[in-house]
Amino acid sequence: MTADWVSGYGLQLLWGVVTTLSVTLMALIIGTVFGISLGAVKIYGAKPFRYSAEVYTALVRGVPDLIIIYLIYFGGTVALTKLTGRYVDINGFAAGVASLAFIFAAYASDIFRGAIKQVPRGQFDAAHALGLSRRAAFLRIILPQAWRLALPGFGNLAIILIKQTSLISVIGLEELLRASSVISGATRQPFLVYSVTAILYLIMTSFASWGFRHARIWSNRGFA
Repeated sequence: MTADWVSGYGLQLLWGVVTTLSVTLMALIIGTVFGISLGAVKIYGAKPFRYSAEVYTALVRGVPDLIIIYLIYFGGTVALTKLTGRYVDINGFAAGVASLAFIFAAYASDIFRGAIKQVPRGQFDAAHALGLSRRAAFLRIILPQAWRLALPGFGNLAIILIKQTSLISVIGLEELLRASSVISGATRQPFLVYSVTAILYLIMTSFASWGFRHARIWSNRGFA
């Protein structure tokens, strides 16, 4: 591996890592907020909203992730073109974040629903006795306790999300896998390039696993 390879293609790979982590972080934040909301709706929402949330989850689980990415990317382009009256090419980064957040929220909603249900009902009753509104009781009493219970499953889902970013290479965004594909074609060294790529993915997921493991330890302070 020459110095030119490292300084040229190596930097391109590192930029792919930055893009991958950026997409992951944005999708994780948006998907988590949406997932918590869906989980709460599945428990506390009115019947039409509960059914809609269940249908949404079933659709995402039943359709391949790649098709959802294509639908959001090309569907977003069509929708914006019709709204503006001129052709609009949707941004690959925005489409990637939206697609992965859309998918992540569906799976996260069931993790949060299960965690919320494990919080004793008496916690809600105690919050009401203290004069807290239903919303305040959920945000300040129920959700912090549910978060601790949801953390193991949530961490696994977040690690999967890092690897799922490789799917958005199909819409032209130069994340890590897309950068690797370009470099592989230019250097004609696919084994070397993809081996380095695999190591980079392993480093990212290992750091994520380490972080979530310590987060679980921290959140379980004072519990047997």
